[in-house]
Amino acid sequence: METKETEFIVGPRSNPNQHFDKRLISHIVSLVEQGVPRKDLIREYGMSSRTLEEWLSKHGYRSGIKSYTQAERRSVVRAVESGMSIKEALIVFNISSRTVINHWIKRFKEENAELNSINPPVMPKKETSESNNTELRALQKALDEANLKIRALDTMIDIAEEQLKIDIRKKSGARQSSK
Repeated sequence: METKETEFIVGPRSNPNQHFDKRLISHIVSLVEQGVPRKDLIREYGMSSRTLEEWLSKHGYRSGIKSYTQAERRSVVRAVESGMSIKEALIVFNISSRTVINHWIKRFKEENAELNSINPPVMPKKETSESNNTELRALQKALDEANLKIRALDTMIDIAEEQLKIDIRKKSGARQSSK
């Protein structure tokens, strides 16, 4: 059997108390989730703003606030730290406000500061000579490159997890599969 996709034919309602089709309600909610302005939908489909809010809450849409996973937030912060402007990040990641990104950046910096303060690196004091300075610069450069590589790999994993909808990172306490 073939299934046919039903199109919604919406005209002016003869009775304002007439109920909306459940498929149409789902379609309108998906339009809101895609970013169509609510006032346009209210005008086009002839409903009240309260009715639209009730539909959104019944379909699990939290008052227009999109929630982002930790991986998505980390990807945005890494992109901004790598040189992307906040304005570009708003567009690329479809985020509604600059303050959201600024808040994430602040939170990740605080988390990193906490981690660094737990075990601060202890460097033995030695006399500095030119060969030690050269070696120190080479080690610092290697460390910077390694950190950049780690950030790039973490970002790639975040993107792969988001696009493929699978968990790639091993969870703590996870058992190995027996082969």
